[in-house]
Amino acid sequence: METKLSEYVKVAEAAEILGVSQGTLRNWSEAGKIPMHKNPVNGYKLFKKSELDEFLDAIERTLVLAKIKRPNRCCLNGLRFQKSPKS
Repeated sequence: METKLSEYVKVAEAAEILGVSQGTLRNWSEAGKIPMHKNPVNGYKLFKKSELDEFLDAIERTLVLAKIKRPNRCCLNGLRFQKSPKS
């Protein structure tokens, strides 16, 4: 099966898609939380778009479950996100 480069994005674009810094994305990939690939020609770190979508879906499921268990707050990666008060 042939791999299409158009199915991948570089670190900066992947970080923007996920809404995190490039450093956070690199840390997550090094920790094995999200798969990272390398361009065989130039060695650039790449992320597959479909895997980013799967990662976001997994986070959303985790947050939904956390909200059910703890309606006022939820935790992800040791960080606590407080619900924003409604204006």
